Amino acid sequence: MRAVLSTTFRSLQVRNYRLFATGQLVKLVGVWMMFTAQDWLVLDLSGNSPGALGVVTALQFVPVLVLTLWGGKLADRYDKRKLLILANAVFAVTAIVFALLVASGVVVLWHVFLFALLLGIANSIETPVRQAFVSELVELPLLPNALALSAATFNTARIGGPALAGVALAVFPTGSVFLIATALSVAPVFSYWRMSARDLYRSDKRAEPGDTRIVDGLKYVWKRQDLLLPIGLMAAIGMIGFNFPVTLASLAKINFHAGPSSFGLLTTALAVGALGGALAGSGRRSRPGAYVVLGAALAFGVFEIAVGFAPSFIVAMLLLVPTGFFSIYLAQAANHRVQMGVDAQYRGRVMALYVLVFLGTTPIGASLAGWWGEHFGVPSSIWAAGAFCLVAAVVALTWQLRSSGDRLRLRVGPRPRLSLVHSEPLEREAPAKIAA
Repeated sequence: MRAVLSTTFRSLQVRNYRLFATGQLVKLVGVWMMFTAQDWLVLDLSGNSPGALGVVTALQFVPVLVLTLWGGKLADRYDKRKLLILANAVFAVTAIVFALLVASGVVVLWHVFLFALLLGIANSIETPVRQAFVSELVELPLLPNALALSAATFNTARIGGPALAGVALAVFPTGSVFLIATALSVAPVFSYWRMSARDLYRSDKRAEPGDTRIVDGLKYVWKRQDLLLPIGLMAAIGMIGFNFPVTLASLAKINFHAGPSSFGLLTTALAVGALGGALAGSGRRSRPGAYVVLGAALAFGVFEIAVGFAPSFIVAMLLLVPTGFFSIYLAQAANHRVQMGVDAQYRGRVMALYVLVFLGTTPIGASLAGWWGEHFGVPSSIWAAGAFCLVAAVVALTWQLRSSGDRLRLRVGPRPRLSLVHSEPLEREAPAKIAA
């Protein structure tokens, strides 16, 4: 057990990464508390409208469409640590002002829309910079573990945040829950400030303005099929399949007639599975193959369909555990495949593109999920999204098989077995060039 723990959490031995993970965990617990309370607040202010939830979620991610690629350019051009201090400070101040409005009792629905947009602007800069910054915190051999633990930190917060919010909403007024949540959002400012810049693994070469053009990053990805597949797949699945902030709140309150604490249980079940998925990839020491990403995508689509057809609250909660597992295992494997296959000078812009297609498509998907749920029922918006993800995974699998020359072979007896037959016995991908 000691050996397993030392392997799983070995990146935490690095002081800068330990500060990073701690600050992120504290902030994200607060963020998930805030988002859970915000969903409940929107339903109260809008008269239980799934469409209003879709609008709020869309507004949080609209800035990703506009600003994320620019954030990636900034990450390749300037000091990532200083950028993160500034972006997190802006997020914290904005969140505190919003919480004061809610606590004072004067908040109306358009206030929620406005602050969702403002918080989204801060996140659209912070996210690609943070994604690229992880590679500066640890040496190359520790990078897969560091990325996996970052995902585990996110999902630990997804467990603790909604669970705490569910209990707090049952005990305290909504405004008090917002105040508690936003107090936690200041943590990353101090953790980034305390880091030792001398211990960061960064290039000594200073990037010039002409070296960080956005169009060059897009051309770089276009020439790399091994990057196009996970980025394209996550664009489709991120847009349609990852809309649980919209669907779960509506499913709990409208279909299962549950209270805020029960809604927190649904979100927690999803996050428990997601944490398991994140830890499952923490022992990864090399770049995952394309079929690892595709297999996770197929499994995620199947389980999301099952959640949409769940006949009761308990069944839905149980099915959300494997759904959460494969959601984060997929996202993490795709992230690893992209991040560990990109040259260091392009990492900020490539990860910005990944964030753009994964999160930036959320306004489209959230609005569609809200509209669909309002007109055809919330459960159908979930199973239809799962069916879309399943089809997208099959299309991506077909593309990968045709481009690589690999094929699938099905044996019927004596035991049914589906196996992959490679066109060549040796690895066909060039090794990734990763520099600190």
